[in-house]
Amino acid sequence: MALLRGVWGVLSALGKSGADLCAGCGSRLRSPLSFGNVPRWFSSNFIGYPKKPMTSYVRFSKEQLPIFKAQNPDAKNSELIKKIAELWRELPEAEKKMYEDAYRTDWQAYKEEINRIKEQLTPSQLVSLEKEIMQKRLKKKALIKKRELTMLGKPKRPRSAYNIFIAERFQEAKDGTSQVKLKTINESWKNLSSSQKQVYIQLAKDDKVRYYNEMKSWEEQMVEVGRDDLVRRSVKYTAK
Repeated sequence: MALLRGVWGVLSALGKSGADLCAGCGSRLRSPLSFGNVPRWFSSNFIGYPKKPMTSYVRFSKEQLPIFKAQNPDAKNSELIKKIAELWRELPEAEKKMYEDAYRTDWQAYKEEINRIKEQLTPSQLVSLEKEIMQKRLKKKALIKKRELTMLGKPKRPRSAYNIFIAERFQEAKDGTSQVKLKTINESWKNLSSSQKQVYIQLAKDDKVRYYNEMKSWEEQMVEVGRDDLVRRSVKYTAK
């Protein structure tokens, strides 16, 4: 209950109007172009849109993760995410709705700000903006996705026998640059006998089993919290 009371303190701030929610967006700066004021988070070269608001569950998860980490400092992120998902499922609909309303409010403010900025651009500036936005989105898409999956506790992909060998030997190597170390380790790998390599091959097989089990559990959690988009297409789960 103490944990939930802490969450409600955060929620009290989320229940504000769109204007209040955007109050921390930063001060306004006079644009180097002549079409008006541009928010600080909207770059000096009118590159990019404001960040999309977090979904209700991601917002809840981001708020809860530091709390759970403080209470369970030795726990893995995947374990903490599982606990957070369970807490989210147990939230009464009225309380969960507060997060969903906050998301809708943020989304409306997000769309209005985009439209406001577009209206201030000349046709040529708008074309330049759209091109740069597309380029930036393509570059950032993978990074954003990776950060989100890390926050949601997605299991690490299994390592190959060679990668396990490198990780083990790289920690032991002390002299030389990283490039020199990798070259030396690569030569050592080539010189291993079949029986020696078999040890790492078995470790890689064990890691695949670990990955399969953790992914199965993680994807079931994602389905339960409404993130079916993160589940592999070849795998289907039914929320409990």
